[in-house]
Amino acid sequence: MNTIALVGNPNCGKTTLFNALTGSNQHIGNWPGVTVEKKEGKFKYKGDIYSVIDLPGTYSLGAYSEDEVVARDYILKGNPDVVINVVDATNLERNLYLTTQLIEMGTKVIIALNMMDEAQQKNIEIDLNKLSKELGVPVIPTIASKNKGLDSLIEKSIKYIKESQDSKLEFSYGGDIDKEIEHIKSLLDNSGLGYPPKWIAVKLLEGDKEVFRLIESKGPVSIREKLASLEEKAADYEFEIVDKRYDFIGKIVNKAVKKPVKAIETRTDKIDKIITHKYLGLPIFALIMFGIFQLTFVIGKDLLGGYVATFIEIIGEYVVNLLSMVNAPEWLLSFLSEGIFSGVGAVFEFIPLITVLYFFIGILEDTGYMARAAYIMDGLMRALGLHGKTFISMVVGFGCNVPGIMSTRTLDNKKDRMIALLINPFMSCGARLPIYLVFIAAFFPKHGGIVLFSLYALGIVVALLVGKIFSKTLFKGESSDFIMELPPYRLPIFKYVLRDMWDKVWDFLYRAGTIIFVVVSVLWILSILPFGVEPYSQESILGRIGTILAPIFVPAGFGTWQATVSLFAGIAAKEAVVAILGMVYAGVSEGSQLVTALQGVFTPLTATSFMVMTLLYTPCAAVLATVKHETKSNKWMIFMAVYPFVIGWIGAVLVYQIGRLLGF
Repeated sequence: MNTIALVGNPNCGKTTLFNALTGSNQHIGNWPGVTVEKKEGKFKYKGDIYSVIDLPGTYSLGAYSEDEVVARDYILKGNPDVVINVVDATNLERNLYLTTQLIEMGTKVIIALNMMDEAQQKNIEIDLNKLSKELGVPVIPTIASKNKGLDSLIEKSIKYIKESQDSKLEFSYGGDIDKEIEHIKSLLDNSGLGYPPKWIAVKLLEGDKEVFRLIESKGPVSIREKLASLEEKAADYEFEIVDKRYDFIGKIVNKAVKKPVKAIETRTDKIDKIITHKYLGLPIFALIMFGIFQLTFVIGKDLLGGYVATFIEIIGEYVVNLLSMVNAPEWLLSFLSEGIFSGVGAVFEFIPLITVLYFFIGILEDTGYMARAAYIMDGLMRALGLHGKTFISMVVGFGCNVPGIMSTRTLDNKKDRMIALLINPFMSCGARLPIYLVFIAAFFPKHGGIVLFSLYALGIVVALLVGKIFSKTLFKGESSDFIMELPPYRLPIFKYVLRDMWDKVWDFLYRAGTIIFVVVSVLWILSILPFGVEPYSQESILGRIGTILAPIFVPAGFGTWQATVSLFAGIAAKEAVVAILGMVYAGVSEGSQLVTALQGVFTPLTATSFMVMTLLYTPCAAVLATVKHETKSNKWMIFMAVYPFVIGWIGAVLVYQIGRLLGF
């Protein structure tokens, strides 16, 4: 099977092209940092199947961030048959820097000159033949969002795979550097390192640390002895090499591109004057998010909310009655009624609200607004000693903290990455939503949007404050520069918005049907043992465990064994909190729903305290495993398990104790 790799700058439309080619359900967000790992899809052309690899968006093929390393390692080691370099037609100068590096590698490169419609709107004229001739590679115009030019791109790519010659771009870095490159190449001949010798030579003179480590461990003795002198030369040559590349690109652009004398003010420019305004930007962002939460409740709860609950109740009664008719054992009826339908079913009831929220967040991503949110927050992030791009990973964390943590790979230095990774779990993920929603339904039904907005805002505030503390204690030093391109506003492609929404809802359903089912099943067994005690009582094994741990939460106002076991179950998966509450309170009064049961054992103040705890405390097991994978350290995984629990406990205690003093 032939393999095609897609590579390009962040936000050039690469993942849109990937979806158009493969029909994959790959997530698309109109802002950098969405694709943090290579993704694979397939398409069929004239009876043959081709594999397409979507590599992380990157501005260059250095080793400054993990996404750059992932992209270049696959191109060099994965041996794709052809590389499609997706280039933003509105910004050739910046995009072609990556192109020159790809061609230098000796890789077969085809340029998909994307967003041609936006270039035309800006009156940018591109001579495709001249551009192709100057670069020595095919150039195919495309509009991936409208599926235009894809047939030509596929046809040319497949034809190019069968051609024997590789793409090569020869230009001079200047006499001194060219001599050094040739000298290093001669030392690398027959070295068996698996990389093109010229590419290694250039990377050594650019001071690439990854390549230095490679030579140090596997390189021939003749060049290892010269590493120190090469490192000294790299300090002089690095910027000269970069300048030569941009000089070369500038000459190509001058020959092949005509731009209007006066830049046209686009619709994006006009909107950004308001949206990204120095003083109005942040209030507008808060207003947009507040409006989304209000709409989530109006549509998800008021219009759709009752249907799922009624459906689950009907199905539950039907299944239990059917099994009763065939004389099923009492324990099975109890397990299904009080364990599964009262527990797992309590989680499923909030699917409409979660679906609506994901839909609106998807629209914000697809229009390009989320990039503005990161830009707007940059000043505040900087003041707190954080990197502006950290906010991107924080927003990703609103969906799920696992991809939020993985997206920190796009940050260049360790300090920025570690801080972003450690504060991400304070972002309220979708799995926490059912917990908030059941307590809002019980105690704040008329103010759901305000309460939900306040919890999300509190998570951001806590994350920023903790990040500030970490930047002054655990990770001292300067943050790297914040560089982000603001993409043009685009109408959302609802096909992709709905796909992304479904992916997240399906993930929620999958977790409810697997992890939460297992957790509920185990805890149900503990709640009815030992035989002879009243099920779901304090005398059960589950009740005894909860009773031992419950004093921890007495200062926070919810020191009951039921609340305690639900919180600890939430470390396996946050949705399990509602499932366990539904199970342990199933017998509070016959036929009562969880909302009614909670109203009998919580107050508005203790409900608020409980929600603050669930917002801030230990993230789920999947997040802890991701932290271990990303940091390669058990120490940081344990730290991530402990320190949010402490912060969550302090937050819950403060809410309850201050609330009592104020007479709530």
